[in-house]
Amino acid sequence: MRFSALALARSALSFHDNWPQLWRSPEPKRRYDVLVIGGGGHGLATAYYLAKEHGIGNVAVIEKGWLGGGNTGRNTTVVRSNYFYPESARLYELSLRLYEELSGELGFNIMLSQRGILTLAHSSHQLEMLARWLNAMQLNGIDGELLDPPAVRRWLPLLNDSAAARYPLKGAVLQRRGGVARHDAVAWGYARAADGLGVDIVQNCEVVGFLRAGDRIVGVDTTRGRILGDKVALAVAGHSSVLCAKAGFRLPVTSYALQAFVTEPVKPVLACVAVSMATGTYVSQSDKGELVVGGGLDLYPSYAQRGNLPTLQEVVAGLLELFPAFGRLRMLRQWAGVVDVVHDSSPIIDHAPVQGMYLNCGWGTGGFKAIPAGGLVFAHLIATDRPHPAAEAFTLRRFATGALIDEGAAAGISH
Repeated sequence: MRFSALALARSALSFHDNWPQLWRSPEPKRRYDVLVIGGGGHGLATAYYLAKEHGIGNVAVIEKGWLGGGNTGRNTTVVRSNYFYPESARLYELSLRLYEELSGELGFNIMLSQRGILTLAHSSHQLEMLARWLNAMQLNGIDGELLDPPAVRRWLPLLNDSAAARYPLKGAVLQRRGGVARHDAVAWGYARAADGLGVDIVQNCEVVGFLRAGDRIVGVDTTRGRILGDKVALAVAGHSSVLCAKAGFRLPVTSYALQAFVTEPVKPVLACVAVSMATGTYVSQSDKGELVVGGGLDLYPSYAQRGNLPTLQEVVAGLLELFPAFGRLRMLRQWAGVVDVVHDSSPIIDHAPVQGMYLNCGWGTGGFKAIPAGGLVFAHLIATDRPHPAAEAFTLRRFATGALIDEGAAAGISH
C-alpha cells in the first residue's frame, strides 16, 4: 500500500490511530484444513506457502501470545548459508536465496543487509579447521573465501591486533552474501502476505490439549475453545517437547536459553558480522547503531526468556578481548530465546509419531536464518505428505539409522 507524504504525516500525528492493520484478528472458525501451531517466523511462513504454493487457504495460525513474540523476536538476526554438510548447505542456501527475494515477494521491506559474515581464526589449528570448512562450502556450491590477516584488518579495523593480544589473528573465512535482516519485519511481512491469502492469524490462543478420533489428531483444545483441523502442524521451537508431551510422545529435543545483548547506539564502527571461533562471541551493528552481541548456549535446560549475569560476563569478556574499544559502551538490553536442540544440531521436519500431526523443530540456534526454507519445505510436507527434496535428510528416521548431520562437530563452532 502506497502513502503520500501528507497521508504519512497525518498517520504519524494521529499516534497510529489511522494506520491500516497489516493483518486481521479474526475469531477462530470451528474447522480448518490445516492448523499451524506457533505464530513465529516458521509458523507464519508455513501458512503463507501453504496458501501460495499449494492453494490451501483455509489455514489458521494459532499463537499463545503475540505474533513473533518468541524466538523470532529474540535472536541476533543473522542470515547465512556457510554450512559444512551437503544436506545442511542445500537447505540453508535455499533459505538465503529466498531471503534475497523476500522483500519483493512479500511487498514488505525485511531490511536484508548482506554485509558479509567473517568467521575468525586465532590459532593455526582453527585456521586449518576454517580451510577445511571452506573446502566443504565450495564443494557444496556455497560462496566463501579465505582471508589473510591484512585482509581481515581492512574489514575489522578495531580488532585487537597488538602483540599482547590473547587471541592473535590468523585469518578468517568470509561469506559475502551473509548478513542480517530485521526480525520483526520478517514476521510482519509473512503475516500480512498470509492474511492476504485468506489465512486466519489467531493470537492470545494457547493450545492446552489435542483432540483425537481413535489414533488420529483431529484438532486442538485451546483457551478460546476447541478448533478442528484435518492436519495439525507444530512450529513452536523450544516448546516443541512440551506440546508433544501433550500429544503423548517424546522428542529427542532439549530446550536451552540462548542469550543476546545490545549496546547503546553509536556511529558505524562495524561493517560486517564478526564471529570468533575462540571466544564463541559474535557481533554485528544494527541499522540504529546498536551493537548486537551473542555467545554460546546456557549450559542447562531452561524455558526462561531472560538473561543472567554469568553469561553476560563471559560474552562481554570475549567481546572486549577482540574489540577493546567497545569497553566504553553501555549495555542497554539483555534477553534470551528458548532454542530446541537435538543430538546432531540439525532440524526435524517430518510426520509426528501420531497420525494427523507434523513437526518442524530442532533448529537450535539456526531458526531465524532458516525461516523461509523452513516454511517452504514444511508446507510441502503438510500439503503432499512427502518430504521436500531439500529436507529429505531431516526426518526422525535418522535417529534410528545413525545418519546424523552434526554441524556443530563438523565446523568446530556452535550452530
